[in-house]
Amino acid sequence: MPHHAVITRQELPRLDLLRTFEAAARHASFTLAAQELFLTQSAVSRQIQQIEDGLGTPLFERRHRALALTPAGLTMQRAVVDCLERLRDATALVRQTTQTPQVSVTMTPGFATLWLIPRLASFTAAHPNVDVRLSATLEVLDLDRSQLDLAVRFCPISQGKGPPLFEEAVLPVCSPTLLTNRANPLKKPADLANHTLLAIDMPAGMALTGDWEPWLKLIGLTEVRPKSTLRFAQYSDAIAAAVAGQGVAIGRFPLLNELLRDKRLVTPFKGGASSQRGYFVDMGAQAANNPHAQDFADWLRSEARLAASVASPA
Repeated sequence: MPHHAVITRQELPRLDLLRTFEAAARHASFTLAAQELFLTQSAVSRQIQQIEDGLGTPLFERRHRALALTPAGLTMQRAVVDCLERLRDATALVRQTTQTPQVSVTMTPGFATLWLIPRLASFTAAHPNVDVRLSATLEVLDLDRSQLDLAVRFCPISQGKGPPLFEEAVLPVCSPTLLTNRANPLKKPADLANHTLLAIDMPAGMALTGDWEPWLKLIGLTEVRPKSTLRFAQYSDAIAAAVAGQGVAIGRFPLLNELLRDKRLVTPFKGGASSQRGYFVDMGAQAANNPHAQDFADWLRSEARLAASVASPA
């Protein structure tokens, strides 16, 4: 067997020099290695010379317009690449095991404010070491491009993936104080003409009260002419205005079940209409490697079943 000289750790080349050597060997160019490492070409040349001086043998053949590894260089390249890859894998493993587990979720602002956030404490209590990152937006984000685990999508039933968390029903809601106003009663749909309607900004070309249309069609009203209209960009703001007694909003159920249960809102009329829309859980590719994302999706479905046990207004 060949005899190997004993090399102490102090005699080994420094890690930064080995990274420079690996880049130069891979590119067969000091110039390209310098660009990758944000060094000057002369700095790369000096670092390679340091390694060669320490080893007592050249690692590269300096040719006119190219570099070539010597037999010693090939031996060092195999060893350095193997060591750097092991170090990279170990670093990734350590970071993965020491970072706080995280679940990233996107949903509409209305769903976040009115349904998810009031319930979120039960998930964090059951998973105290998991950080939850919420992205509440009306924009439909691409989960993979945005590095998100999952989404709660609000879309037509026909476009949803899998079974919905729940389907949506709509029915007007208002503060209980509006029902005690004898000067402007609110007992039948025609009474809406004497009240302020709280509506959401609709896309160009749609009626100002477009979010009311499913319910208006159900009761046979093609349009409603309220005393005045307050328009909001966010549904949760319209509901906050309804709770404050500023007018009548179209209620989306079961998002508002708790507000009805607590009597902060009431339904002045009977007869809820289906909006033919629902909320669906959409899992991204990175969720496949995140067991906490699956836990969150399971928790959402469990909470949706629990919410369904609180009857929405009929």
